[in-house]
Amino acid sequence: MDKPKNQLITEKSIRLLQQNQYTFHVDSKLTKTEMKNWIEQIFDVKVEGINSSRVRTKKKTRLNSNSKSKKKMIIKLRSDSFIPLFLN
Repeated sequence: MDKPKNQLITEKSIRLLQQNQYTFHVDSKLTKTEMKNWIEQIFDVKVEGINSSRVRTKKKTRLNSNSKSKKKMIIKLRSDSFIPLFLN
């Protein structure tokens, strides 16, 4: 199972970086606990909280009636922690 698929870069996610919150697209079957454990092990940081939401994709054609959903997670770290891949 893929953990985070990629980082999400939007105006909102850049604003959240100032509050020490990081946004990822993740596998839709991933739970908050699995994500927390993965982030803490890989980046050696302490996670304060996680918010998750499902984002529906737009239907592009009538033939493709299956609309897949994506999952987005916003990870809030303690004030003394940061992920070096992102700009603060």
